[in-house]
Amino acid sequence: IPIVLHLDHGPNFEVAKDCIDNGFSSVMIDGSALPYDENVALTKQVVDYAHQYDVTVEAELGVLGGVEDDVAAEESKYTKPEEVVDFTSKTGCDSLAISIGTSHGRCKFTPAQCTRTADGVLIPPPLAFNVLEEIEKQLPGFPIVLHGSSSVPVEYVKIIEQYGGKIPDSVGIPEEQLRKAAKSAVCKINIDSDGRLAMTAAVRKFLAENPEAFDPRQFLSAARDEAKKMYMHKNINVLGSAGHALD
Repeated sequence: IPIVLHLDHGPNFEVAKDCIDNGFSSVMIDGSALPYDENVALTKQVVDYAHQYDVTVEAELGVLGGVEDDVAAEESKYTKPEEVVDFTSKTGCDSLAISIGTSHGRCKFTPAQCTRTADGVLIPPPLAFNVLEEIEKQLPGFPIVLHGSSSVPVEYVKIIEQYGGKIPDSVGIPEEQLRKAAKSAVCKINIDSDGRLAMTAAVRKFLAENPEAFDPRQFLSAARDEAKKMYMHKNINVLGSAGHALD
């Protein structure tokens, strides 16, 4: 399977340039928190440099809530469909990350935004597919990206909490909504939190069941195997990625 080296949420031109100079095959420049004109200018600066070296550039328009590594926003702001043609034409970006209600981290929505099942499981509201559909009309065939799209599987949350973890009110994007998005112009869906949860659940379970273990190769192997299982399921059964490695 071909592998890419991709910069996620590049904060400025200098970081993006450094990655390009050191062999990255693609970079993301995230100017979404900037005023519109500044986002355009920064993105175009990165694109102009990256394309000299055949490096593709992902840009972002609209703001995702939540926290991922050092990227944080208190609230999300949907992408405005009326801006996407102007933005992509002025910047020359190769793909566009948009905001339709997803968010970074394990808590995609607040409890107040959700309903609860009888056993207390949070049920999130639907994504703003009307915004995605309008963007598709404005940019037919243009590659769209969704960040903050982990499903936050309930089974992993339960395992983590069973073995001492405390991650209350965790809720993600239901798989059926990701399947719907994957059938649209969305070509890249980021699910980092699911990987973290899978590995954390596996490590906690392994150490609880093997209290004598102290070799990290053992519990990290369990984490790797669980992450592999989760990503195989997502790629084959949810995101529609099977058979597209050479596309």
